[in-house]
Amino acid sequence: MPSKASKATKTSSQHENKGKTGKKLVIVESPAKGKTIAGYLGAGFEVEASYGHIRDLPQPSDLPAELKKTSVGKFAVDLDNDFEPYYVVPSDKKKRVAELKAALKGADELYLATDGDREGEAIAWHLLEVLKPKVPVYRLTFPEITKEAIQRAMNELRDVDMPMVDAQETRRVLDRLYGYEISPVLWRKVSRGLSAGRVQSVATRLVVERERERMAFRSASYWDVLGEFSTTESAQAFKAKLVAVDGARVATGRDFNDSGALTASKVAHLDQASATALADGLEQAEFAVRSVEHKPYTRRPAAPFTTSTLQQEAARKLRFSARVTMRVAQSLYENGYITYMRTDSVALSDQAISAARRQAAELYDPSFVPNAPRIYSNKSKNAQEAHEAIRPAGDSFRVPAQVARSLSSDEFKLYELIWKRTVASQMADAKGSTASVRLGAKSAEGRDAEFAASGTVITFQGFLAAYEEGKDEARQSDEANAADGGRLPNLAVADALQTESLEPQGHETSPPPRYTEASLVKTLEERGIGRPSTYAATISTIMDRGYVSQRGSALVPSWVAFSVVRLLEQHFENYVDYDFTAEMEEDLDRISRGEETGSHWLKLFYFGADDGSGLLPIVDNLGEIDAREINSVPIADGITLRVGKFGPYLEKPVPADAPEGTEPERANVPEDLAPDELTAEKAIELINTAAPEERVLGVDPESGHTVVAKNGRYGAYVTELIPEPSAEELANAPVEYYKNGKPKPPKKPVKAKPRTGSLFASMSVETVTLEEALQLMSLPRVLGADAEGVEITVQNGRFGPYLKKGTDSRSIGSEEEIFTITLEQALEIYSQPKQRGTRAAVPPLAEFGEDPTSGKKIVVKEGRFGPYITDGETNITVPRGTSIEELTRERAIELLADKRARGPVKRTSSRAKTSTKRKTAAKR
Repeated sequence: MPSKASKATKTSSQHENKGKTGKKLVIVESPAKGKTIAGYLGAGFEVEASYGHIRDLPQPSDLPAELKKTSVGKFAVDLDNDFEPYYVVPSDKKKRVAELKAALKGADELYLATDGDREGEAIAWHLLEVLKPKVPVYRLTFPEITKEAIQRAMNELRDVDMPMVDAQETRRVLDRLYGYEISPVLWRKVSRGLSAGRVQSVATRLVVERERERMAFRSASYWDVLGEFSTTESAQAFKAKLVAVDGARVATGRDFNDSGALTASKVAHLDQASATALADGLEQAEFAVRSVEHKPYTRRPAAPFTTSTLQQEAARKLRFSARVTMRVAQSLYENGYITYMRTDSVALSDQAISAARRQAAELYDPSFVPNAPRIYSNKSKNAQEAHEAIRPAGDSFRVPAQVARSLSSDEFKLYELIWKRTVASQMADAKGSTASVRLGAKSAEGRDAEFAASGTVITFQGFLAAYEEGKDEARQSDEANAADGGRLPNLAVADALQTESLEPQGHETSPPPRYTEASLVKTLEERGIGRPSTYAATISTIMDRGYVSQRGSALVPSWVAFSVVRLLEQHFENYVDYDFTAEMEEDLDRISRGEETGSHWLKLFYFGADDGSGLLPIVDNLGEIDAREINSVPIADGITLRVGKFGPYLEKPVPADAPEGTEPERANVPEDLAPDELTAEKAIELINTAAPEERVLGVDPESGHTVVAKNGRYGAYVTELIPEPSAEELANAPVEYYKNGKPKPPKKPVKAKPRTGSLFASMSVETVTLEEALQLMSLPRVLGADAEGVEITVQNGRFGPYLKKGTDSRSIGSEEEIFTITLEQALEIYSQPKQRGTRAAVPPLAEFGEDPTSGKKIVVKEGRFGPYITDGETNITVPRGTSIEELTRERAIELLADKRARGPVKRTSSRAKTSTKRKTAAKR
């Protein structure tokens, strides 16, 4: 396999040939981007799309047989050869690669115009490796798809940046090593199908830790008094809040810890009685102003958007998920409306600054533009400033009204948000003044009470005329109840005040708010974990894996996530440590700058430095992991939550004096019950009200087997208990012999499959009888045969009772008819033409309005394999871990868009499979 170094300078010697006449081939990632670029390049250029990556690491199981037993076999990465990746062209990309090679044959020059970030650089390198061009090759990047930007880029051609490629390939191999080593541990100790990831595991830990804080939280109550006052000169009333009693500050929410204990000393902690008594005592008191303080107010505009701040603000103001934001932004970029949407930089180009200042002066007033341009710099950890901030494309911005007709609804909303933020970033500060007032009085009992109020008056709007930044949901505290922000009348010290009302107010401290997509993105960025361009995919992954679900906009972890995070914290501490993960990101940055090589860094990461710190030594020396302990969470005294194969359940141990054979008490945990809502009281209630898991109904007189009714994962059902083979049956089992004549160990007789039957909707475990159970287990019921001898049966299915004759199924009215319908009635039904769509329409489970792409209504329906989302053209199953109630319009649009991007599922015909098998056999 050729090394990256061999390709590092491949294009350098070819730049001298630039400018030759003939066809010039330009390769981009996406057709949409290519279509826009083609309109600016003009004649002589042919633009083709690679449709993303053309090579990737295969699954180890798909490696050639001769490689599976080598150092490449475990990860499709050569562990003994500097972690060299073994790349293949996936089957669905082979046709595209052939088309690109054909296009290259007639070209005199090749321009690799993939995105200018690490991933785009890696795609360009992969194209070089696969296409092996023999014509001059140029690396072409541009921050926006406009004619001016492309013309400038044509004068700034360069080679493929190999350190950037090295960083991207290192990240790809790192993620393969991380996931393929740690995920199998989760499969063995928690549940199959789970996965670990460098960023997704840390993001899941953040959400779980916040839920742990909420579970441990104990609220505290505190009281104060809200007063409404006015002056004799002004009818304008204003509100003020009690802040001190007898010189001691009144306790507020910040004075209590999460255990509900008061942590501040020398504060007045009022309860309902004392607050009410104080308010009553102040009814006739003479209030007066004690102090007035005026301060100038100045507010600066927010910096232009980066990837993460765009995701956060779109979530706050547009209710877009991170993935929807990135999908819409990608479309805007590819069609030439905004600059590149994957950036950590807040800087604007000189052209953009001029455009924003010019537009602000034209639309508002020259006084709204400061004398000097505003220059922004990054404060976030690990910021990469290869691109400028996200802004409207071009040297002159199009106002939203100019693009309204050419954009979809979501595209227009996001473009308008970006436009407003960019223009506002170059506008003047908002100015005003803030007044803070203290007023007080003596109560009838002689207690001194002091109230406070504040108000801000904006005298010059400045940037606020264009845009105001949104805020995340904050933890409820005193600020939420403060009497401030309103306009105050003109007040002076010693002014007498009239009391309009005094109202005692009670408050409860609240737990820390759950993460939303916006606040999780913000936290990941602040901690330097991952890259903003990957946050959308990370959040979607932890949702699709069932680690996290949404309740409104809040992210709620599942109990499986608790088990996963607990295992990782106990046995892979570094790999979910926030600082360690951020340091890995810094290391990748160093590789991208050429300060470190990926192979050397991967060697230290995987094998370690003789101190046992590498991933491999940790996995090899895990020792015994107690799966039961990992999957257990104490909830109440004697009640433990277990994460089982079929979901979470509560278990109460058997008392010491219970008869032998007594089973522990168990209760299923409702799916819609969030972890912090499973209090000790709720756990006891669930245990005490749990339906029996199993009820013995009696013995089948024909088989002699015990029949029981059970509550299962998919509902209540009845089944027979088939005993294990007896000693006599084992002794009489036929003897088999090896080739050498020695007897083989006796085989255990195959245990018969028990008969089962789902309970009807009208039945329950507590009420079903043995007779009913035997009837249910006898299904399907044979009614007889038609004139041609084809058997007709009646049975119960997921969508109700039905008749079956060969491949022809017909629905019948009710479950009870299963045992009463006759052959004659069935033949009458089959004598009628099969009607499709004549059943009463089942209303959709949810509706989300029109899809911005298809323009058709989005609904959620119940399907054969569970609920699914559809717009009538595209269908996608609702991801595991997402309930219908938690599904949002944005998430539905996002899932449909992803399904469209993947295209139709390719199915191989049985004939093709047979042909493939024959060819394989022939090769052997």
